[in-house]
Amino acid sequence: MTAEAIVARGLTKVYGRLTAVDHVDLTVATGGIFGLLGPNGAGKTTIIKMLTGLSEITSGTATVAGFDVRQQPMHAKQHIGWVAAEVILDDDLSAWENLWLQAQLQRMTEWTERARALLRYFDLDERRGDKVGGYSTGMRKKLEIALALLHQPEVIFMDEPTIGLDANTRRMLWELIRGVNREFKITVLLTSHYIEEADALCDHVAIIDHGRFVAQGTPDELKARVRADFIELETRPPMSEAQLRELPGVLSIQAQGSGSMLKVASADETLAAIFARVDPRSIHRVNVERPSLESVFVDLTGSRMEATAGDVPDYRKFYANLRRAQR
Repeated sequence: MTAEAIVARGLTKVYGRLTAVDHVDLTVATGGIFGLLGPNGAGKTTIIKMLTGLSEITSGTATVAGFDVRQQPMHAKQHIGWVAAEVILDDDLSAWENLWLQAQLQRMTEWTERARALLRYFDLDERRGDKVGGYSTGMRKKLEIALALLHQPEVIFMDEPTIGLDANTRRMLWELIRGVNREFKITVLLTSHYIEEADALCDHVAIIDHGRFVAQGTPDELKARVRADFIELETRPPMSEAQLRELPGVLSIQAQGSGSMLKVASADETLAAIFARVDPRSIHRVNVERPSLESVFVDLTGSRMEATAGDVPDYRKFYANLRRAQR
């Protein structure tokens, strides 16, 4: 495998008049965990669909595991795995039967030893004969990852892998992703709109908004770019821009819904002035954001990343339907 697991240059996807991904340049080092961080609709899933050959590239180039996605799509697909946002398993079948169907889809002949090893690794071996419909959410996610790893890919794509999970299950999955990356020496590219997830997991992060990368770097490098605090403030009646600019340490003001986002030199100093000058009963909402990936996004885009979970197209459903049809 080359030193770069994924390389994309000028990657673009256009749907009619909509440019979903706009001339993206992307380099993912072999063996790392790379995160695409951005709100829903920013273009994260579209990038994965192009890199995995599920969606045609409008313009630009991309290689995955050393293979040109446009010129050698089948070779590229043989070296990648996919874990979708929604767990796609056949609930009426056992874990072992789900793995068997996956092996048939991959046209694998010698897969049983690998399957047993994966079940042991994910602590599912004792339940391999049980129907998946009786599994917990965490167990189902483990089996989904096992399916993606069955053919020993070099790169695994995880599209919003923890969306909709409770905090404990999400952190369990974080440890699982780290372990898969380390133990199987596999490159991971994941998408997320959870700030803390990208910060906890990723060696390198690209922040995407409206189809464009607005920043790339390690989490620490990105956070170092913002030498300021942010205060989200909403008062009733609203404070005028002139009143806000009179507050000490205010560097910039951005309208934020029915309130304002203040970029300030020191949140402590500015907050003290706000509470000294404004009747506390008129403060409807106040929130402080210290330097973080969230504040980087706010600084670059002028808005807060929404953590709402919208519908994410899931092409693994095709495989689930195919499995059922083959029974």
